[in-house]
Amino acid sequence: MSRHTPALSTEQADLAAMLSALVADAEERPRDEQPDDAVAIRRRLAELGVWTLGAATDGDQVSDELTALAFAGVARGWPALAWASVQAHAAVDVLGDSVLSSAIQAGENTVAVVDDTSAAVRLTTTDGRVSGRIDRIDPAGERPHVVVLGHGTAQVFPPDALRFEQVRRTGLDGALTCSVELAQPVAEADVVIDGVDTDAARIRLRLGAAAVAAGIADAAAEAALKYSREREQFGAPLTALPSVRDTLLSTSGSAARVLRQVLRARDCTVWQAAEVLDSACEQAIDACTRAVQAHGGYGYLTEYHVGSMLRDAVSLRASCDVWNLRCAAATDYALGSVAGSGKGSS
Repeated sequence: MSRHTPALSTEQADLAAMLSALVADAEERPRDEQPDDAVAIRRRLAELGVWTLGAATDGDQVSDELTALAFAGVARGWPALAWASVQAHAAVDVLGDSVLSSAIQAGENTVAVVDDTSAAVRLTTTDGRVSGRIDRIDPAGERPHVVVLGHGTAQVFPPDALRFEQVRRTGLDGALTCSVELAQPVAEADVVIDGVDTDAARIRLRLGAAAVAAGIADAAAEAALKYSREREQFGAPLTALPSVRDTLLSTSGSAARVLRQVLRARDCTVWQAAEVLDSACEQAIDACTRAVQAHGGYGYLTEYHVGSMLRDAVSLRASCDVWNLRCAAATDYALGSVAGSGKGSS
């Protein structure tokens, strides 16, 4: 993938090379104004077996490291699509072998997955009927299904039951960020799936988002190095300046740390996954901030992309509601079964 990535196996290197070539061949990143571009990329990734690489329901097992590498690789060019891919993985984990799951894996149906601990989720159940709204989802597709992770159960809302309203945000262009409101109360029995391993789905969602942050950080660090090597000042590249080299090293350090952390995040508990995500988002924002600084005033020009990478990192943190996740993780760590499985309230 890049100089920041730990040593890769042959399989991992082949996947990284394929995704790098795919991103490089793209003329531009998907935008909200052109939702068909996101559809085309999603279907292409599905054809290549990458869209839900780690969530196969036919018994095939793919390593967590390879899946994380796929998320990071897609995020280097298409952060909104990478985040949508993470959500698709988590949805398939919840839905299992079903018609909707198959459609999601094929890239035909879009889905947003949110945690009911998020401040964005404002659903209530009265007399067996669910009503309310979710303030933000980032499905990278129009009229998605929405999956809400509870505790051992999940709620699955079809698009026909929802009203969608566009929401402004900082970055993640192409995510088609919106709020959703139930058009009318629905019977809880019609939308609830029981017996779901929501801890596993939460871990998938959090570690996947951390991998997206890692991909953003990696791309920002590479962009900063490329610009500094090519840009000349006083007859020499910017890399001739010790202060620039120091900034580049700090930028690459943030990217390297988050990539290594994400690719080695095995056997996480729910609260540990939240901590990995929190750290990954902060390091990605740090790497992108330094990349913008490395570009000087040019860092805010659209042609250099590092400004949009910073916005993507900030928007990803907001989409994951990291602050509330951190509060829930602190509760889980302090009051949950830390000595045992490590899984508790989240």
